[in-house]
Formats: sequence, structure tokens, C-alpha cells
Amino acid sequence: MSALRPLRIDLADEAAARSLAEDLAMILCIGDTVALQGDLGAGKTTLVRALLRALADDAELEVPSPTFTLVQPYDFPRFSVAHLDLYRTEDPEEVEELGLDDMLTDGVALIEWPGRVEGLLPADTLWLLLEQGETPDARVATFAADTGDWAERLPRSLMLRAFLERSGWNGAARRFLQGDAFARRYETVDTTERHAIAMNAPARPDGPPVCLGKPYSRIAHLAEDVRPFVAVDSALREAGFCAPEIYAADLEVGFLLIEDLGRGAIVADGAPIAERYEAAVELLADFHARDWPAEVALEHGTAYRLPAYDRDALMIEADLYLDWYVPDVTGAPASEEASVAFHRIWDRLITMLESSRKTWILRDFHSPNLIWRDGETGNDRLGLIDFQDAVLGPEAYDLASLAQDARVTVPAELEEALVAAYVDIRRARDPDFDEEALRRDYAILAAHRVTKIIGIFTRLARRDGKPGYLAHMPRLFTYLERSLSHPELSDIKLWYDRFAPR
Repeated sequence: MSALRPLRIDLADEAAARSLAEDLAMILCIGDTVALQGDLGAGKTTLVRALLRALADDAELEVPSPTFTLVQPYDFPRFSVAHLDLYRTEDPEEVEELGLDDMLTDGVALIEWPGRVEGLLPADTLWLLLEQGETPDARVATFAADTGDWAERLPRSLMLRAFLERSGWNGAARRFLQGDAFARRYETVDTTERHAIAMNAPARPDGPPVCLGKPYSRIAHLAEDVRPFVAVDSALREAGFCAPEIYAADLEVGFLLIEDLGRGAIVADGAPIAERYEAAVELLADFHARDWPAEVALEHGTAYRLPAYDRDALMIEADLYLDWYVPDVTGAPASEEASVAFHRIWDRLITMLESSRKTWILRDFHSPNLIWRDGETGNDRLGLIDFQDAVLGPEAYDLASLAQDARVTVPAELEEALVAAYVDIRRARDPDFDEEALRRDYAILAAHRVTKIIGIFTRLARRDGKPGYLAHMPRLFTYLERSLSHPELSDIKLWYDRFAPR
């Protein structure tokens, strides 16, 4: 947390004020308070109206003044918003009675004339002063905050706006699309002629060393900037797979402007669409039949080499189960006996994978990252996204990622049908294809992936305040039981039965 020192922005006209409102709307989070100061006619209501319309994605949203009602509530998909106008407020107790703390529990507060109740506002309030500029239509906006993370959030949003303008997307409308479990955020970007998605992916800072003198992300081979995405995207497109075209890139800062492949899903009403999962298996079989390059050229003569999904990476991911899930359900860290046995058994299983055929694995080949494209044929029916963590590893991994989709319940019958379809395609192309080895690897990697995800979802719930991830736990344990039925996993099954109650 750090203070945001006064940040001045010159707004040439109302269009510039609307753009600034969108820039601010993209970074608002539940619990934020924005306090707008300025004389009558300074443009506070104009900016709030543009901000609310951006949040609603509705250019015609009616935004009445709350001068007489004090507060005007809005219920948007991302969060609720309370627009307060305290111009006529004389007694701070009036505002206390409105319940500002309750408003911030699940939403955002935008407050005009905040000076009436300055002592009641949160310490991390973002203050915005609007003043008259040099011309009648011009304004000067000055932001400041005593604490909070505004010093990181706000300048980066302004940098993204500057990136769009450098890339020829002047005056583009920005709308929030999604933020993932990590630092990446996505927006739609529109002009009158063009449409795209902006990826905002700041470089992942190294965390503290956790093993071998390295941070977790380095050991697990997680992308630390946008270069891996650009490299893998280039290779996928060159090989004829449907990955987004990149219209503009700033690799140093971490901004990409990419093609929007649509919103088509391979699930409906929370359940898999079998035919679309089968199409994904066909794509995966084609993908694994290719020989992929060891490295991909990038700009300025540089190259990106996919890391190997090695023993250290697999083991530290499995450890997430010990580090987060076991203490969460037992109230204590895993015992030394449990930890030693866990590592011994997983070390043996990982050793089995050393003889497996290696290929590129996209690592998150599952429903959120597979875009269904109606009207297309063959592999073009599926758009591929979110592959920046791709590694070189056993080919069964992505099959397990799909057939045991962490966010969608894949019935056992469909899972088996998907694995069998994959085997049939591979065997038709290669009579020497080893089905037994594939099914062994599949069981090991499916169990490993679920073990890792149980740990990640527990961490997201407990450390990061995202309890919604716990709703997936029953599904994950069902998948784990399926995988543990393979004979090669009998000892790790005994470990889970003994040391990891649920």
C-alpha cells in the first residue's frame, strides 16, 4: 500500500472526460470509494454519469442526480454502486444513517461534495478534484490518495489508454470483460470501425524463494510476462490452429491488443456439450500429432523456449495440497510422516512419466479457454486462449485437463468416451500408439492436476478471500477418486485415505 501523490490530467473536452471515466471504471473494485470535489459546474456529475454508463455498458443509462435523495443505488453485474450527492447535507449523522460501510461491503461508492463528511470516509478513498481548464470545455482532473493500491491501479489504466492511442485506437470505448485468478485483466475495446480485446498483464514479480532458492512461479514455470503468450500464439497460428491475431503489443509493459474470438462456449447450463468436448479431443489429437519447435522467434531477434514440465515443477504443484488443503481441513500442517510419504510416492509416479512422449501442453485446455465458433469446420470450430503457461511435457496432461474439467462436471461415461476417442484417433494414425502407457499417464496426471487444483482453490478461498472456489471441491474429489482407481496409483490412494480426510 502506498500513497498516490497528486496526479494531474488535462482534459481537453467532454470526450476526454468520458475516456477518463472509462479508465477509472475499468479498475474499480468492491470496497472502493471515489470522492469527487470541485465547484458547481466543474463536471463532477458529467464524469460520474460517464463512469456509471461504462460500468453498465449502456450509453443511454439514466443517471438521475441524487441531490435530494442523497443516494442513488445501481446494481451492475460486477458490483453494486452507490452514487451520493451530499451538497444539501448539513449533518454528518445523515450520512452515517445511510450506512456507507454496508454499501462498500459488496459495492463501490461515488461521492460528490465529500467535504461534508470527510472524517467518515475510508482511509483509502481516492480523491478526485475537477477544476476549470484554459478553455470553456477543458477541465483539469487531479487524483490523490493517502493509502491503498491506487498508485498501482490508476497509472496502469492510464498507461493502457496511452497504449491504445499509440496503436491507432484513439477514443476507443473500454469495457471490463474479466479478471482472472491472477494479475491478468481483460477488456473489450471498440471504435466505430474495429473491435478487439485488450490484455493487461503486468510482469509477475518474483515472490520469495520457496525452494531451491527460487520463487514458486519460476519453479512451476508460470509465465512472468506476455512474451510466452505471444510466442505460443504465433506458433499456434502458423500451424493452422485458431488462436487470436495480435493487433498491437507492448512486451515490456505487458499490454496486448488481440482478436476477439467470441463468447461461444462448450458448456450449456453448467454441463458439458458432449459434441463440443469431442471436437476438442479431435483438436488435441491433431495438436499432439505435430512436431513443435523447441523455441519460437520473437521481435528484435529474441526467442522464447518452452520450459520442460520437470520433476521440480510437478512436485511443487503437488505440494499445494499439503501446504493449503491439509492444514485447512485438519487445522494443522501435514505431519512429517505424511509429508515424507507424499513426496516418496509422487516421486515414484513422476519418474514413470520420464519415458512418456513429450509435446507442447497448453496446461489449461479446459472449458473456460475453449471458444466455440459456430459456422466453422474442423479445428477452426474451437478458438484457443490463455496458453501463456504452456510447457513441454507428457501428452496426456491436456487430455486430463479437458476430460476432468475443474469447473464443469464431466460424467464418468463422457470422460471415458473422450479418452477412448482420443486413443482411437491416435491409433488410426500410428499403429504403434501405446494405449496402455497413455492411460497410465492420464491417471497419474489427472490425479496430479486435481491435487494441485484442490490446493490452489483452497488458497484462493482462504488467502485471497475468494470462497466461491470452494464450490468446486466436491467435483474435484470425485475426479480424484476416479483417477486413483488405476492400479499404478494404489499407494497414493492409500495415502489420501489415511492422511487427507474431507
